[in-house]
Amino acid sequence: MQIEQIYTGCLAQGAYYITSNGEAAIIDPLREVQPYLARLEKDGVQLKYIFETHFHADFVSGHLDLSSKTGAPVVYGPNAKPNFDFISAADGQTFKVGDVTLVALHTPGHTMESTCYLLRDKDGKDHALFSGDTLFIGDVGRPDLAQKAASMTQEELAATLYHSLRNKVMTLADDVIVYPAHGAGSACGKNMSKETVSTIGEQKRNNYALRANMTEAEFIKEVTDGLLPPPAYFGANVAMNKMGYESFEKVLNQGLRALTPAEFEVVAEETGALILDTRANGAFWQGFIPQSINIGLSGDFAPWVGALIADVKQPILLVTENGREEEAVTRLSRVGFDNVLGHLQGGFEAWKNSGRKIDTVNRITADQFANAVVIGTDKVLDIRKESEYAAEHIEEAYNRPLAYINDWVKDIQPGEHFYMHCAGGYRSMIAASILQARGFRNFSEVEGGFSAISKTEVPKTDFVCQSKVMG
Repeated sequence: MQIEQIYTGCLAQGAYYITSNGEAAIIDPLREVQPYLARLEKDGVQLKYIFETHFHADFVSGHLDLSSKTGAPVVYGPNAKPNFDFISAADGQTFKVGDVTLVALHTPGHTMESTCYLLRDKDGKDHALFSGDTLFIGDVGRPDLAQKAASMTQEELAATLYHSLRNKVMTLADDVIVYPAHGAGSACGKNMSKETVSTIGEQKRNNYALRANMTEAEFIKEVTDGLLPPPAYFGANVAMNKMGYESFEKVLNQGLRALTPAEFEVVAEETGALILDTRANGAFWQGFIPQSINIGLSGDFAPWVGALIADVKQPILLVTENGREEEAVTRLSRVGFDNVLGHLQGGFEAWKNSGRKIDTVNRITADQFANAVVIGTDKVLDIRKESEYAAEHIEEAYNRPLAYINDWVKDIQPGEHFYMHCAGGYRSMIAASILQARGFRNFSEVEGGFSAISKTEVPKTDFVCQSKVMG
């Protein structure tokens, strides 16, 4: 028996590859399936089952393409009603993979079809739990995503999750290994650990939601407290996972269509495509196609695309670093953005060399900021998360998290200059590109963000002035 966790940091997502005696199972696969196919061939094993823990909201699974290419059936737990052939596993149903057995444990609450898969070794001993979004390391799945589909309130879903955890998960032996679907950084929970593997015993001791003396009412209150609104693209991803989607090969071939600057310009005008520039912020600010949005590949690319662009059907044209076109299309497809119409052949340099118009961002260094800013008079926007701002921030700075830019952009006064920073420059350049695409140019973005500013003499405080925190 071999178990491999295939963890994708950008999505904070764990897929699982299990082999035993010539057979294999894959749990919650990513959209692009060629790596799995190559691994199956290399190991000389046959894929017997593709297990899905639930209808994922934060990424598009590779279950359909993988099933089409291997003939392996897709398995969901009770209550799942996808628009394709699948095995509907009953609670407690067993599936043999070589010498090991996987048991479907229906654990509704995060969603009503949520199902964990308990792996028993060749001797019948409980070995590992693939817990999906039911149980994370340090947290449990948020109970507000399936309210509409389940016709239940988040409190009713939380109560359902409470009983799933206590009746199905907490009854397992302490030495059973826990393999969750997500880790820190995912929007599917609120308090996940950076660790991606644990045990039932460790979670009973350390996970707030598994306290032995916790009442149902306490669980509901603690699990639902402080939930941020889910990213706008989540509903579309659920629909794609449930109803089906274009093959990854078709999406990739379309996205890899190379366009000259002239062709690129025509396609942009004819389709209204969003120009997505995936270069690093250090290159973007010095020159880019006007109206481009910068979300760098070297960062939390896919989640920010999903949060800020939201409409997965939005036509997109790519500007990338040379050689990273396929990576960009692949990572967009993981969150359902399949309508990539092509990319700029030769990258931004080709556009620049063609003599077409370019734009720049007014970026200043942390030292320039320190020398120019007048605390209490000049407006400073800190676009980090509330928790980052609360830990330490510039005195009198306003907290305006990037995730809420569509809300706070309405409050910007066109004639009032402001400074803007994040933690290191990644998010503030995203914001700068969005602001300039909407006609705002009255700001200075600070290179290196708070990390660089903290090394200057600019006054900082760890006291949160509530009137300046984003509501």
